[in-house]
Amino acid sequence: MHTDIQHYITHSNQQDWQPLIEKGIHYKGIFVKPLRYDEASQRSKTILLKFEPGAVYPYHNHPAGEEIFVLSGEAVLEQATLTAGDYLYTPPGFKHSVSSPSGCTLFFVIPEEVEILG
Repeated sequence: MHTDIQHYITHSNQQDWQPLIEKGIHYKGIFVKPLRYDEASQRSKTILLKFEPGAVYPYHNHPAGEEIFVLSGEAVLEQATLTAGDYLYTPPGFKHSVSSPSGCTLFFVIPEEVEILG
């Protein structure tokens, strides 16, 4: 374990948004900034996601659940519209898609990789 707190700080304002590409699939209009990379699983488990207006992430499963906090804009999951300040916890095995008619920025905690179902 590192004892210097600087090792654990992510300066997200100094990072560029990167296109979201998972398993070779480019999700147009969705961008990511990794916040916490987990060495054991070789993936980021805490991220920022930015949806451009009209962007859609397909129907998928969360084997270990997820946590979402809306920083700006609005996101639609199933029949629920989340707006800035809203928090959502989905339990393990919860399935849904995500869209954003007007664009949004989300804080995500995703313990395990999602499974695309569409």
